[in-house]
Amino acid sequence: MTDARLRHGRSSLAVSFFVQGVTFALLVTRIPALQDQYGISDGLLPVFLAAVPILAGVGSVVTEKVVVRVRPRAVLRWAQPVVMLALLGAGSGNALWEAALALGVFGLSVGALDASMNMMGVSLQRAYGRSIMLGFHAAYSLGGIAGASMAWAGAHWDLSLLASYLPAVVVLLPVALIGSRWYAEGAEPDSEAGEAQGKGAASVSFKLLMPLCLVMSFAYIGDSTVSNWSAKYLQDVLGSSEQLSTVPYNVYMVTTLLGRAVGDLGVRRFGAVAVVRFGSVLAAAGFAVVAVAGGAWIGMLGFTMLGLGLCVIVPQTFAAAGRMFPGASDTAIAWLNVFNYVGFLVGSPLVGALGDAWSYRGAMLVPMVLVLATLVYAKSFGTESARYGGGHERPRTVDVG
Repeated sequence: MTDARLRHGRSSLAVSFFVQGVTFALLVTRIPALQDQYGISDGLLPVFLAAVPILAGVGSVVTEKVVVRVRPRAVLRWAQPVVMLALLGAGSGNALWEAALALGVFGLSVGALDASMNMMGVSLQRAYGRSIMLGFHAAYSLGGIAGASMAWAGAHWDLSLLASYLPAVVVLLPVALIGSRWYAEGAEPDSEAGEAQGKGAASVSFKLLMPLCLVMSFAYIGDSTVSNWSAKYLQDVLGSSEQLSTVPYNVYMVTTLLGRAVGDLGVRRFGAVAVVRFGSVLAAAGFAVVAVAGGAWIGMLGFTMLGLGLCVIVPQTFAAAGRMFPGASDTAIAWLNVFNYVGFLVGSPLVGALGDAWSYRGAMLVPMVLVLATLVYAKSFGTESARYGGGHERPRTVDVG
């Protein structure tokens, strides 16, 4: 593969991460409006919300089987438009079965999308011979900020969901389709190599992969705690105004973007293990600050620390899985991606239950301990066949075709 194709592939994949960030943010930030539009009861809403990550996990596992015959770029090429059309469907219906169908399609296709995007990112990083995964996830964070801003505008101007979603889909769907022409992977296996990859799927040791799966879950428990409880915590526990309570999540998203934008440089300079350890300690300290904060501004300082700490963990977990199983990285990443949704499913109910039964300050200590437990598994991030960090780089892989 030529250097030009690598650059084009990297840019087009970054666009896909950005588009997915916009799409996902538009869905999750307008959940109250979805509930109102479809008349979903408070008792039924958790079922709908849980179904999306469960189906996404199914989609990720199915993708692991599909990419044995069809490359991840082909999966991504169709999955991204389906996700966006499912979002549009969720915004345009009015019957409960329409919501169930749209969210079901969204869940299945978003699992395939997440898995295939990260498969391609790991493959391109291998070809580059240096850390670039954090840059892709920075694009996702930027898209999340853009999507949340669009959702805020829609809510502020009291727009219907369809009116909120349609402009984003009209603009970004063609962008994603055009960008998919330049999708590229770090290796273009022929049929024999493809068969070897398929056979290699059986060689993934889940005993070796499990530490990374736990780290992925811990990180998303922390992330879902911020996204679901930061506003309530600031308003109900720290006594902020309703307007100020909306700030922590935005601050969290911005610091996530900034941390990921510079994170690859840190990995190249100090190595993945050191960066993950630093991020884990900083995130745990952020939860501690939130738990003991005496006022809203100290609480926001904690959420800022959380964004800078958590942002490096997930991209490096995917990258570590690719290095750990270089002959079966697609399989490893597909299964690892499932634990993204496990953390998302567990995090919000866990903190809510602890907050109701105990206290929300005490509840913040649980994700703190889980994130800090990443230190126990940090050595799993150093399983490189060739070192990407610490100032040592591999030569680029250059294939023809």
